[in-house]
Amino acid sequence: MTLVLTITLNPTIDVFGEAGKVEATHKTRLTDARYEPGGGGINVARVISVLGGDVLACFLSGGEMGAFLSRLLADETIPHRAIAMAGQTRVAFMVHDQSTGLEYRFLPEGPVVTAGDIETCAKVLQGSGGHFLVASGSLPRGAPPDSYARLAQAAAAQGMKFVLDSSGEGLRSAVAAGGIYLAKPSRSELEHLAGRKLDEAGAETAARDLVASGRVEIVALTLGAEGAMMVSGGGTLRLPAIPVPVRSAVGAGDSFLGAMVWALSGNWPLEEAFRLGMAAGAAAIMNTGTVLCRRSDVMDLYLKTGGTQPL
Repeated sequence: MTLVLTITLNPTIDVFGEAGKVEATHKTRLTDARYEPGGGGINVARVISVLGGDVLACFLSGGEMGAFLSRLLADETIPHRAIAMAGQTRVAFMVHDQSTGLEYRFLPEGPVVTAGDIETCAKVLQGSGGHFLVASGSLPRGAPPDSYARLAQAAAAQGMKFVLDSSGEGLRSAVAAGGIYLAKPSRSELEHLAGRKLDEAGAETAARDLVASGRVEIVALTLGAEGAMMVSGGGTLRLPAIPVPVRSAVGAGDSFLGAMVWALSGNWPLEEAFRLGMAAGAAAIMNTGTVLCRRSDVMDLYLKTGGTQPL
């Protein structure tokens, strides 16, 4: 496998627990609480590692929580590089209410990130030898809108393929600058980029326009319960969602992207990499809380849904 670097500008420590019932003003006592490393790029790295890939998770890190995040990654034997910044790494909370089956998610904004922090991240790529850079997550407070565009330029200077999963102005600025090998928007993110509501036909047209512009080589559009669509110079591939028991949608998109990049880094055909991503996303929603996909589930679903690559 080819080395993949991931970059997370606003990582988290994810705290997940079970509650008998969530009630206003009452103390909500959690059972089975667990602490896991989180944030888009970190989750992508965890998936690639689970699948057996060669990955390095790079992330901005601050304070005692930043040190704790590094320890959590070390516990999972995820190769990582913490990039020092001011401020404290954020802590997110997710609670499953057993009385209703609902899941509550609380995500702090996180620390302010400066243009200098982004430049430091870009310098980490120098001499890395990586072939892919995956930037995933929304822009943190203070980060310049063109932060991902700068990282795309730095990746290109190192001969790396740039993969982006973001939203809002970070996505818009990066697309305007171009140089994106693979973008993975949701429908709502693509609508924000296009500036209008999109039905499925409109979403395909918008994705095709991105590819035709030359700014994005591949668009993998996730459609939630409706499946996903991939648009490239070779055409459009539309796949339905894989029917599995739904326990939590947390981490499904990161699992999709991690598996797809893992396959591409191993020179899988593009269509098969997309199918593996679909399998990984489905495998993730079979698990509760912040648990990502399991390798055995991913491979089982991939083969059952017509995958042809030897595993």
